[in-house]
Amino acid sequence: MTIEDKKNVFYDLGIFLQQFKSAGCSKNKDVKHNDEYFDLFIDLIQLSQSHNGWYTPENVYYAIESWTQLLTKETINEWLSAYQPVSNPKNIGLILAGNIPLVGFHDFISVILSGHKAIIKTSSNDQKLLPFLVRYMTSVDPRFTNWVTFTDKKLENYDAAIATGSNNTARYFEYYFKNVPSIIRKNRNSVAVLTGDESQEELKLLGEDIFRYFGLGCRNVSKLMVPAGYDFDILFKAIFDFKDVIHYEKYSNNYDYNKAVYLMSNYKLLDNGFLILREDNDNYSSPIASLSYEYYNSLEDVAVKLTRDAEQLQCIVGLENSTNSVSFGQTQKPNLTDYADGIDTMKFLTELG
Repeated sequence: MTIEDKKNVFYDLGIFLQQFKSAGCSKNKDVKHNDEYFDLFIDLIQLSQSHNGWYTPENVYYAIESWTQLLTKETINEWLSAYQPVSNPKNIGLILAGNIPLVGFHDFISVILSGHKAIIKTSSNDQKLLPFLVRYMTSVDPRFTNWVTFTDKKLENYDAAIATGSNNTARYFEYYFKNVPSIIRKNRNSVAVLTGDESQEELKLLGEDIFRYFGLGCRNVSKLMVPAGYDFDILFKAIFDFKDVIHYEKYSNNYDYNKAVYLMSNYKLLDNGFLILREDNDNYSSPIASLSYEYYNSLEDVAVKLTRDAEQLQCIVGLENSTNSVSFGQTQKPNLTDYADGIDTMKFLTELG
């Protein structure tokens, strides 16, 4: 298969995915292999929460719709125009995360459209969605099966690797892949820098950055940087529409547990019934159903701190002109050029040829 052949398969996948929306699914009779896959995919989406309690249909649909916007001829061609695909394909081992639906799809499409073959080890938390999409793509063009292999065993016969995990597993990955070129991703978090001048609409959009995927993604805001004397009531009022998140059992259990731990530790908390805020000047991460916050004296001080800690951060919301700056409400809508950890995956892959 040529790169153009592969791009065409991804275009067809994008057309297939356009049918599936949280507002309602609509079958298009002109979509390839729809009779075989349309109903099966709806069933898979509805059953995703039984495979992973965090994968609600709403969040799976959100991930699908996000990729639908990227799997277009214009978007893919613009992205690939900066790279020269390899002519000598290598086997690239992928160890994917499973914290949010289809989180590893960007690595997958990067490997294939850079000209390489993918050997994929999916997360135990996300073993259904990507294999289903690859099955569909293989039906569109049976030659595609030669470019993708899934394994539930130890990766073998790879020439390079991209592995995503925690800070602890990263040490294992660094040792395991020490003899091949690799990208090893660790824990990262995202922050929002507030000034107190944000509109209610901007703060409501910030709620999307906080609560989408229940806050499980590295692009979810887990910490707030706020000026001294900041009025948190304004924030709580703006994000009130997200209150129903507390009705999800897994989220609610984490809320109750983390609140109990904080109270037993005599932490001073701010709490609106579905989100806990705790002052913490040392960490960017925060447990599910909670945010940390830190007061600042000047935006210049914030810029210095965030620059110093850049390797711990994925996105920065609200601080314009900063590295990894993202607009309110956009953290979970990355473009194809928004590479995880700021490492240009396509550059890495195309330089392997």
